Amino acid sequence: MKRILIVEDEPDIQEFLCAYLADAGYGTAAAGDGVEALALFQAQPFDLVLLDIMLPKIDGFGVCEVIRSQSQVPILMLTALDGEAEQLRGFGLDIDDYVTKPFSMPVLLEKIRVILRRRAGGEEEDCLRRGDLLLNRTAREAFLDGHPLELTVREFDLLATFLASPGRVFTREMLLAKLWGYDFYGDERVVDSHIKNLRHKLGKDYIETVRGVGYRAAKKTT
Repeated sequence: MKRILIVEDEPDIQEFLCAYLADAGYGTAAAGDGVEALALFQAQPFDLVLLDIMLPKIDGFGVCEVIRSQSQVPILMLTALDGEAEQLRGFGLDIDDYVTKPFSMPVLLEKIRVILRRRAGGEEEDCLRRGDLLLNRTAREAFLDGHPLELTVREFDLLATFLASPGRVFTREMLLAKLWGYDFYGDERVVDSHIKNLRHKLGKDYIETVRGVGYRAAKKTT
């Protein structure tokens, strides 16, 4: 049985989530503030953390930072804050996904199922393929037509981000928050420079520009 830590300070929502997830076959434990959440996390093993942002004592971002310093357990943020800045900050802390209040329980369950399935894939999920391009995220190795690619840390992380989410468009701000850190204050065009270098090394265009928005994995390589 997969165990989920529910961190939510509103008693009614906390009780509802515990009951619904238990009915869906998950084991649950609940915390009403950030301090209690960290104490539970350190005392018991969990397969996923469902984490509200607006919490007493330590907010969700603070809880996330502490957890990420110790573990790569999946984190799904549950929040009433739907602004882009809050979401970028969360992705910069390496969360797995967001659910915005008010939320649909079937959608929440599906997000949980997909995240857990992805993590359960282990080494297979760490290998990303796109045509003749292969990335091994565990070994941090990249191969094109069977030949090793010499990529910088940022180039590798950018390419892995796109290949892991085919079809998803990433803005420059999202990529900066995820790969450079939320507190990065440099020129956002640094993303463009790294993508230009990637395209040159790959020879084929595995990254597509979505004009006026950002970048995504190309549907077809040219």
